[in-house]
Amino acid sequence: MIDENMLYQMIFKRKSFHLFRNIGDESISWEEIREIEEVYPSLTPLCPDIKTAVKVLPANETTCKRGQEYCILLYSEKKDNYLQNIGYIGGQLDLYLVSKNIGTLWYGIGKAEEGLIHGLEFVIMIAIAKIDDERKFRKNMFKSKRRTAEDIWAGNMLADVADIVRFAPSSCNTQPWMVECNAVGLAVYRYKKAGKRGIMPSDKVSFYNRIDIGIFMCFLELCLKKNGIRYNRSIYVDKGGDVPRTLNAVYRFV
Repeated sequence: MIDENMLYQMIFKRKSFHLFRNIGDESISWEEIREIEEVYPSLTPLCPDIKTAVKVLPANETTCKRGQEYCILLYSEKKDNYLQNIGYIGGQLDLYLVSKNIGTLWYGIGKAEEGLIHGLEFVIMIAIAKIDDERKFRKNMFKSKRRTAEDIWAGNMLADVADIVRFAPSSCNTQPWMVECNAVGLAVYRYKKAGKRGIMPSDKVSFYNRIDIGIFMCFLELCLKKNGIRYNRSIYVDKGGDVPRTLNAVYRFV
């Protein structure tokens, strides 16, 4: 079991390396690759009944050309909310990698030569490379450009949650989330601003945004737990679609 407090601390360190430049001459070792493959099964799924798998490939065996050393390919069987599940698991993996000074980039438009492994379909990849100096990660995440807490959060403002969770990464940087909070709990919506789709093709918006919601929920739960906020979670099926708001989860405070 990975230390959730450590994962929370990595939120403040991580950054998306859109290009892996000036990162030094260190390389990810074979031992670190093996550790990634060994850690993955210990990560907590959002939907335990959905089978997933991970495969680590050298950079030149993928379509991602951002200067990375390797890409982590995430696979899943297709069931309701399998995209959110991959995002939720991948969010934990991302923060674990940061703890090892491995830089990450969710590469939403990447393709894999192997569309299937063990009967599971390719979903998304995370580009990775070793970073030789911790100072090349985020120095002050509050200086990075993100949607404000007021923009993503309505109702009761849990400041130590809302102001941190907004730094969750998204696969194509659309930050497609909205939270409504009151005295009894909070609701998480996949949110689509009219006309905004980032770099992705219009027919892929809801696909990647559902992955993003899974990442967001991972970060949200780490923030809630860090602040001692106990909850019961209910997951709602999101089949996609181009609508302004789609309910994905409700957290009832206990």
